[in-house]
Amino acid sequence: MKRTPLTVRGAERLKAELKKLKTEDRPRVVNAIAEAREHGDLKENAEYHAAREEQGLIEARIKDIEAKLSTAEIIDVTKVNAQGKVIFGATVDVYDEASDSEVTYQIVGEDEADIKEGLLSVNSPIARALIGKEEGDECEVETPGGLRRYEIVEVRYQ
Repeated sequence: MKRTPLTVRGAERLKAELKKLKTEDRPRVVNAIAEAREHGDLKENAEYHAAREEQGLIEARIKDIEAKLSTAEIIDVTKVNAQGKVIFGATVDVYDEASDSEVTYQIVGEDEADIKEGLLSVNSPIARALIGKEEGDECEVETPGGLRRYEIVEVRYQ
């Protein structure tokens, strides 16, 4: 079975979403289905069909999260001795030559990635280029916008 890397924060977020789906969303939609059934003919009952569709989406998301958590390898970067190297979970400040600016990324699991939040998928070209490097190292990354050069300014494990 393939293990999926997940940060501690990412695992906590998934567990919180799962709890909400099971304790709030699922009961709410079950009540909505029961209420819609009371309105009579189900063939032309839009509320019933909408609630059933929502129930299907909730159940699918619950299964998805449970599957992810069952294969997750939760990595606490604060407990790993990476000796200054960029590893999964590390937060990295890099200088981007093309934009002449400093950018901060945290290397996270595929499901946690959100580039707007600076959460970079471990499978992305930038993350793959940074992993294993340390402060002061440079790397080049082929991006859709062309070749980018980065210099690692700082590596943190938080």
